[in-house]
Amino acid sequence: MPSTVGTLPALSRASSSRQLRAVRSFLLDPKASVSVALLGVFVVIALFAPLIAPHGENEQNRQKSYLSPSRDHPLGTDRLGRDVLSRMIYGSRISLRIGIVAMGVAVAVGVPLGLLAGYAGRWPDEIIMRFVDAMIAFPNLIFLLFVIAIIGPGVTNVMIAIGLNSFPVYARLTRAQTLSLKQRDYVLAARALGATDSMILRRHVLPNAVQPIIVQGSLFLGAAVLAESGLSFLGIGIQPPTATWGIIIADGFPVIRVNPWMAISPGVAIVAFVLSVNLLGDRLRDVLDPRLRGR
Repeated sequence: MPSTVGTLPALSRASSSRQLRAVRSFLLDPKASVSVALLGVFVVIALFAPLIAPHGENEQNRQKSYLSPSRDHPLGTDRLGRDVLSRMIYGSRISLRIGIVAMGVAVAVGVPLGLLAGYAGRWPDEIIMRFVDAMIAFPNLIFLLFVIAIIGPGVTNVMIAIGLNSFPVYARLTRAQTLSLKQRDYVLAARALGATDSMILRRHVLPNAVQPIIVQGSLFLGAAVLAESGLSFLGIGIQPPTATWGIIIADGFPVIRVNPWMAISPGVAIVAFVLSVNLLGDRLRDVLDPRLRGR
């Protein structure tokens, strides 16, 4: 009878080899390379904005109002004579922070609700999912307006509003994964051995449900940036003089026929950021989903 002792290192090596191949495949994929490179550029710009920006975020010179792009002002100036490129660089910090924090709020609310609904079943599942369905049926913009009207505008409040608006997606996704995972043999074996529900959820269900949550989180970063830009453009999100991509577009929109660079430049930045996180999310899904690894 063959010993199982020698098979454990072999299984460990096989698992490590599969993970290494998955990482290598991810890094060599053109979509992944482009997305990681673009996101790396945005992260570096956001972290070192004071060192990269040629001018201050709100440095004004009304004598240089609405200047065309030049060496001193590569993307021109706005009506207050502020350098558009500098404001875009500082705006990247706000956009990245809003995306990350809003995703954290959505995950912190949605994942526990999804775990509870999927694992407990019966009336907890019914109550939670009917509430989630009502949230999904509520128009996103109206909900964001409602929350911001209650708690007020500002960077922190916009993060909270976007996160609360998006947690139903994570709740439904986590519930679906939990319903499937709680019937697996290793979960049934753990329950038969006396493991508590909290231990099963923490050690067996959540670690195996985290892959689609990671993919959804990467896609949500772009959606959060779009939501913040839309709110700021409408004047109900982050308020001036804070520089965000949405506020810069709003400042340039009235003169878009005369000075198009003011509105187009932040729009291009938003498109590039959203495209990069969407490409990253698509590739992460291919790598993390065993059914798609061979494509």
